[in-house]
Amino acid sequence: MTILRSLGVFGLLLGLAGCGTTPTSIVEKPTTARSQAQPVPVSNNGAIYRAAVYRPLFEDRRAGQVGDVLTIVINEKTQAGKQASSNASKTSEVDSSISAVAGLPLKMFQGLGVNAEASNTYDDKSALNSSNTFSGSVTVTVIEVLPNGNLLIAGEKQIALDKGTEYIRLSGVVQPDTIQADNTVSSTRVADARLEYRTSAKFDTAEVMGWLGRFFLSFIPL
Repeated sequence: MTILRSLGVFGLLLGLAGCGTTPTSIVEKPTTARSQAQPVPVSNNGAIYRAAVYRPLFEDRRAGQVGDVLTIVINEKTQAGKQASSNASKTSEVDSSISAVAGLPLKMFQGLGVNAEASNTYDDKSALNSSNTFSGSVTVTVIEVLPNGNLLIAGEKQIALDKGTEYIRLSGVVQPDTIQADNTVSSTRVADARLEYRTSAKFDTAEVMGWLGRFFLSFIPL
């Protein structure tokens, strides 16, 4: 009975592990932050001016403080290629004989010749080409304002589809001077950028061998 109970608990743990389909992330956490409380200045109301309803006519809406939002325009395109080739060859030959010498034993082997040849050739060629394109946009939050004024940003976007959830995550450092008037920054201007696109769909895990199969293949030669 104890064995059956242990097996049941083990199966339950495996089931719970299978439910955790959220993919791992390379993006720095946290991915959001609340704005910090600002000190409230003492109101100095006049006959016309009211501090509670004052709105500046020309106000910069670009992100600059913790909790502000910023839109990153993703425009990543990478391409890499590599070609290599090598070849080698080696040839060897051995030719020897036993001369007829009077007075030596085993006269049957005298005059016997030995000839051996060996040849080895190696030729290898390899080519590698990689191309990636990632475009879109994601709105992130200012996590921290660094001492030099740069903004540490991070954010996440989740899109739930029929067969799973897609995760778009981004983190990095933005220089305030690169922020456009519409509060956007190109992903190519983000320093230490960590950008990823992951999915929790079942076909993503189908490409990975299960732990039980890896266990048996660790000692069974196939």
